[in-house]
Amino acid sequence: MIKLAIFDLDGTLLNTIEDLAHSCNYALRQCGCPEHETEEYKMLVGRGITNLFIGALPEDRRTAAAVEEMRRHFLYRYNLHSCDFTKPYDGIIQMLDTLAEAGISLAVASNKYQEGTEKLVRKYFGQYNFACVLGQREGKPVKPDPGVIFEAIGKVPGTTIEEAVYCGDSDVDMQTGQNAGIRTAGAAWGFRTREELEAYRPWLVAQSPEEICSRILGERK
Repeated sequence: MIKLAIFDLDGTLLNTIEDLAHSCNYALRQCGCPEHETEEYKMLVGRGITNLFIGALPEDRRTAAAVEEMRRHFLYRYNLHSCDFTKPYDGIIQMLDTLAEAGISLAVASNKYQEGTEKLVRKYFGQYNFACVLGQREGKPVKPDPGVIFEAIGKVPGTTIEEAVYCGDSDVDMQTGQNAGIRTAGAAWGFRTREELEAYRPWLVAQSPEEICSRILGERK
């Protein structure tokens, strides 16, 4: 029986790609570097903002100083414009409503920096009593390290790894689930392809939030 559902944020609960792309392109412009098409960012995001900046910068500009300059410009703009185009994917609110009403605990485990993660969850999902909202924090390894999954499970006393499920939209999320030994669901509506998710043989690859919801509730029967 599943007691806890842990969700990735970007590309799983929220479609954030346009706001991420616009802010990263702003940072690139400020650094005198070429920009990327929005679609390209679907392959650049998901590993934390440091890796986003490294991937976005030209190869000959990937220095520690350039990454820090990108971070400064990106955070300045993204903190002002993180909600310009961002919105929950179709069916997400209904899925969270149904799971919460069924008594299943909810949590967020993201590679987005902590302040940004908390801000978006508060704005779009403030009506839910999440057991925890975990983003990238100093001194904590990013996914696919499984530590964030174990941390989330620890926030729900009495819940074991066998009673939890982790849902994400990328290879990083699938690897995180494998590393944690947790049931893992791929969100095929997100930034990456169904084929990428299926390559890791997760517990489920879902085309819609409703499909994930039905499978979780089905485990309770």
